[in-house]
Amino acid sequence: MDIKKMLKKNQIIYRMYLKYRFYKTIRICEKRKDMSIEEMKRIIEKEYFLRIKEEIEWENPKKYTDKMQWRKIYYQDKRMTEYSDKILVRDYVKNIIGEEYLIPLLGEWESFDEIDFNLLPNSFVLKTNHGSGTNIIVNNKNEFDKKTAKILINGWLKTDFGYSHGFELHYSGITRKIYSEQFIETREQNLQDFKFLCFDGKAYYCWVDVDRHGDHRRNVYDLDWNLQPWGQSKKNTEKEIAKPAQFNKMVVLAEKLAAGFSHVRVDLYNVDGKIYFGEMTFTNGCGYDLIYPREYDNVLGGIWENYRTS
Repeated sequence: MDIKKMLKKNQIIYRMYLKYRFYKTIRICEKRKDMSIEEMKRIIEKEYFLRIKEEIEWENPKKYTDKMQWRKIYYQDKRMTEYSDKILVRDYVKNIIGEEYLIPLLGEWESFDEIDFNLLPNSFVLKTNHGSGTNIIVNNKNEFDKKTAKILINGWLKTDFGYSHGFELHYSGITRKIYSEQFIETREQNLQDFKFLCFDGKAYYCWVDVDRHGDHRRNVYDLDWNLQPWGQSKKNTEKEIAKPAQFNKMVVLAEKLAAGFSHVRVDLYNVDGKIYFGEMTFTNGCGYDLIYPREYDNVLGGIWENYRTS
């Protein structure tokens, strides 16, 4: 049974649950900040084994997921922090590929109480700039549960995502803010995003998520839109996914944004051929997502040769 769905039936209990969860997470983050590298590695090893069921090779990693663990601990680049900031990265996108690919920004704030909801449209998306999954989709402002949203936003703002899960330390340096983007209308149930795995500025694969809030499935394609024999974390969907309009243009844009990085995942949205930038992710799946069949973890690791640099 989904505990969150069950708790949401009683908003008072659900809000208490959220406050307790954030309290625990924030305490964990504070404790982890004082850890040594060796202590961090031991926690990563335990978390990795729970997910992947294998040991990490730190000294001479060959697998993609192993190289991701090495990179999280031993390599830091201030650009990773800047471009993981969902507000600051907008300047990078504007300079590299153009402002027309940015979802219109409706506002940014340092605290929930600063937001004047009267100035926002009936539908919008509310997010924080420093983590993953920290967004609230508002389809109808008149039905918007502000009390629960405030607990979520305040909890996210107090959470240092560099230490909350897997030691993605580059998130820790982001100055935490709230922002709102225009709600993008789409015929799909969810705004469909296309995630490009790029190595040394070249896109190799693109994956598409389906039914993320239900029976979550994922297809991986090469750049000729051939379904691949491997996957990351999720099983393939049986639904046919058509090659999107302007796909070749999306590849060009992803590669422009990925230039200068040994590895980054560039996420783009495509709404009837209209392309929008999503985000740049430097620690794909935190390196904890199972690559299957297992030999493809080595295939991806072989592509990522320069994991110790840029």
